[in-house]
Amino acid sequence: MKSALKRTTDTDTTSGSVTPTSNRSLAQNLAGFSTLVEGLDYAARGVTGFNFFSARGQLQHVLPYAELRRQAISTARKLLSLGLKRGERVAVVAETGPEFMAVFFGCQYAGLIPCPMPYTMYIGGKDSYIDRVAGMLAAAKAQTVVTGEDLLGHITEGAARAGARRILTHAELQALPEAATKLEPFRAHEDAYIQYSSGSTSNPKGVLISQAAILSNTRGILQDGMRITPEDRAFSWLPLYHDMGLVGFCLSAAMGQVSVDFLATSSFARRPALWLKLMSDNKSTITYSPSFGYDLAARRINGDAVTLDLSRLRIAGIGGDMVRADVLEGFAAHMSVAGFRPQAFLPSYGMAETTLAISFVDPDAPIRVDSIDRLALKLEGRAVPAQGSNARSFVVCGRPMAGSTVEIRGERGETLGARAVGRIFVRTPSVMSGYYHNHEATAAVVGQDGFLDTGDMGYWLDGEIVITGRAKDLILHNGRNIWPQDIEWAAEQIEPLRSGDVAAFAVENDEGDDEVTVLVQCRLQDEASIESLRHEVSAVVHRSAGVECKVVMVPPKSLPFTSSGKLSRAAAKQKFLSGEIAELSVLPLIDGASRFEAAF
Repeated sequence: MKSALKRTTDTDTTSGSVTPTSNRSLAQNLAGFSTLVEGLDYAARGVTGFNFFSARGQLQHVLPYAELRRQAISTARKLLSLGLKRGERVAVVAETGPEFMAVFFGCQYAGLIPCPMPYTMYIGGKDSYIDRVAGMLAAAKAQTVVTGEDLLGHITEGAARAGARRILTHAELQALPEAATKLEPFRAHEDAYIQYSSGSTSNPKGVLISQAAILSNTRGILQDGMRITPEDRAFSWLPLYHDMGLVGFCLSAAMGQVSVDFLATSSFARRPALWLKLMSDNKSTITYSPSFGYDLAARRINGDAVTLDLSRLRIAGIGGDMVRADVLEGFAAHMSVAGFRPQAFLPSYGMAETTLAISFVDPDAPIRVDSIDRLALKLEGRAVPAQGSNARSFVVCGRPMAGSTVEIRGERGETLGARAVGRIFVRTPSVMSGYYHNHEATAAVVGQDGFLDTGDMGYWLDGEIVITGRAKDLILHNGRNIWPQDIEWAAEQIEPLRSGDVAAFAVENDEGDDEVTVLVQCRLQDEASIESLRHEVSAVVHRSAGVECKVVMVPPKSLPFTSSGKLSRAAAKQKFLSGEIAELSVLPLIDGASRFEAAF
């Protein structure tokens, strides 16, 4: 098929233009659809759409929703020419570009279930990437895989392990004839796609999302969470294989007829400040990132911040992990010269198993930080207000979206009140249908009452949710509960450590006791400096958590992260115990983007 996309080269700054921000002749509709196809059909009546920028910041592809719809319908017919049956899974590598969009929405028109898979971008991860792909394909029982040319070898090897019989490049897919059969898009009661949860590694679980769930969640995001207006324009560098990127900036945007400008995740990893520059150029009003993305961008913008204009940015969302108050304060201070308003920060809470969003703070409300007593948190399980050196700060993540019920429960399953820390359970119209073909795993997290056990810990504060961490990451030491984040955050204040450089967990020693182990990514080059840092980390951990620990200095890029950029302590522990993460011996020099690249 001959592409109708507008294109520019990396050196051509004059030709081509992005899709307009507003539809002047099409009323914005945020809640009137029962399927993704209905939503795209409506958006295609306007002039808004998706725009893709290169690593040099040049406009590469312009994809109005009308053109996306045309390409999706054509792709649907090409997929059906392969003889695929309704409900079959089609895995597609989610590289940031129009090809992925065409396949994903093409599956919707064809009645096929798309399974977005990660697009890797860092060198040295071939074996783990192939393992991950093979696990995903096996979990989804996908027989058809669509990929770009650059990953064809990796995908072919992973597909062979999983027993997938058909691998197509995008070019090969588009070269197929279009089936003459009548298209039968998914109906409102049917499935929509499979999303792999951010914790998926060696044994991935595919989160099956229904049409009803995705439309419920996009409705809540557009109406309650972001309160979208016809004048909004979004910008995203988030990976499209992750729920925050896929749902937040692809599916929600299409359902709200919002124009989105995209920068590939790999491009952001190498040039974080480009995110800020393009938002300034394009007059963006909405963006989203985990905390570390703001931290990295602020570090890399240097003195160029004064040349930017971020005054139109009304929503700078934060999600994907516990929200770091210190990071947000630093970004706001650094970017104040660019007109950035701290009120733009929008903390939120969500996960793939609830399609995406669970709670939002009110837009334009100042960030609320709750400082609580560390000792009371550890010993009593209560969030007691405190100030000073013994206090720990958490960012409040808002109220549950309309139609959702959130409960915080104690160890015996009892419902807890304000400031009592417990496990977070949620019942929502956008909860997953289940883990695909994994009834045991589904039953382990979804109860007979319909509540999903999120695995997160938190407490209520004036009707808003405060997230304190993952339940499974708690360290039990001499009868005490120790939050690994306390150890990590304290250690990361030591120069030259950065956010994401430290992982803390417990390891059973020869005597059968739990020993607190702290892995530290080290960039230092001489033995004396390394030992000095080791002793300093040990001292800080003792002061902050009151425990002796074993500090292990490891090479940069050693620590594993999930697809949303969360540190995976369980994976770090597993890799350390297996010897895959070893004590520092070789000290390679790396650039400042390495931590970010490891995260995705």
